[in-house]
Amino acid sequence: MTRRLLLAALAALCCAALVPGRAVAHPMPHSIVTLDPRGATVAASLQVPVEDLTLASGLQPADLEGLRRYLHDHLRPRTLGGTPWTVAIGAVTVTGDEQAETGPYRELRADAVLTPPPGADPRRFTLGYDAVVHQVVTHTVFVSSRSGDALGVIAIDPRTMAVPDLTVTLGEHRSSFAAMLGLGARHIVEGTDHLLFLLVLLIPAAFRAKSGRQAFRRIGAVTLAFTAGHSIALAVSALTRLELPARPVEAAIAVTILIGAVHAARPLFPDREPLIAGLFGLVHGLAFAFTLAELHLSAGNLIVSLLGFNLGIELVQLVLVALALPALTVAARSRHRRPVQLTGAALAALAATGWLADRLGFPNPVARAADTAGAHPAVLVGALVLAAAVPLVAGGRGKLSAAATRR
Repeated sequence: MTRRLLLAALAALCCAALVPGRAVAHPMPHSIVTLDPRGATVAASLQVPVEDLTLASGLQPADLEGLRRYLHDHLRPRTLGGTPWTVAIGAVTVTGDEQAETGPYRELRADAVLTPPPGADPRRFTLGYDAVVHQVVTHTVFVSSRSGDALGVIAIDPRTMAVPDLTVTLGEHRSSFAAMLGLGARHIVEGTDHLLFLLVLLIPAAFRAKSGRQAFRRIGAVTLAFTAGHSIALAVSALTRLELPARPVEAAIAVTILIGAVHAARPLFPDREPLIAGLFGLVHGLAFAFTLAELHLSAGNLIVSLLGFNLGIELVQLVLVALALPALTVAARSRHRRPVQLTGAALAALAATGWLADRLGFPNPVARAADTAGAHPAVLVGALVLAAAVPLVAGGRGKLSAAATRR
């Protein structure tokens, strides 16, 4: 009965996600900078989510003049030699919309004219832009040209906590592979829900294995199936420019994690984890596609960007699975395996329930805490290493204690 109820809930959400609807204008809290060369100047269009902007600037949306000054102070184009350009911020407006898919959403839109010094090349320069990013470390700025080329991504460097400038070349249809590779990697690291879903499916795959070799094969099969599922959905959605509402898709992802958590505690689909990972991976791939949709890339640049973005996701995913593999195999052989299994399943179920409520319109601290985990990848890596060490140490102590008893 439990399995049927869970499957019915997932089916309903997936069906809702596939109902054609209005495209979500800005489903993730990112900024967009669009550059358009116009003779000796460059026109810039800025789109900034109001919630993050208010948090970073301390200004209210009604203070348009203050927001204009804030944007001016955080927009710093320079020549390749380091000479500053002149920046003029034009019209600033705050748009609000009540969308059935995402609820109330507001963003600030501003126009700017960037003028290089006399004799400088207006099509090659460095763009310094850290509005919002200087305070909200998870914020990302997508930079593209009016013609639809992805120029790069501006984000904080976690090693230095600085925001590097972006070197811009306008008028050339160049590959954005490297920029999208980095964006995909960052997206999966901060996508706590995607990683959690994969990990909860790896738990039963490892714990039900009869040997370390079988656990390795099962974990590899689950990872490969999840990769195939979300890659197919990402490619189809991006290349066909499929317009889907964000809220049902994000809610369906929370349900996949909840089902995975229940399965981790008490198998609903014994030995069928790869099949479930592949099917549910289709839903996760639709969420990945929202990020590419925001960039409005040209058809030619979209394919290269898609490959780079997806490869970035896969590389980080493989690294994290490699880190989780020792923890899972050691825990599966430990005498504490059942408490570890139930604890992992319970935490995943709690996070999934919080996300589901939040994505259905009921914000809660559980969802905020789960989202915050994505901003600290080092903590995740440390937790995986610690998870591997604890059962190993406990097992070693148990052996020493048994040896002492025999003596």
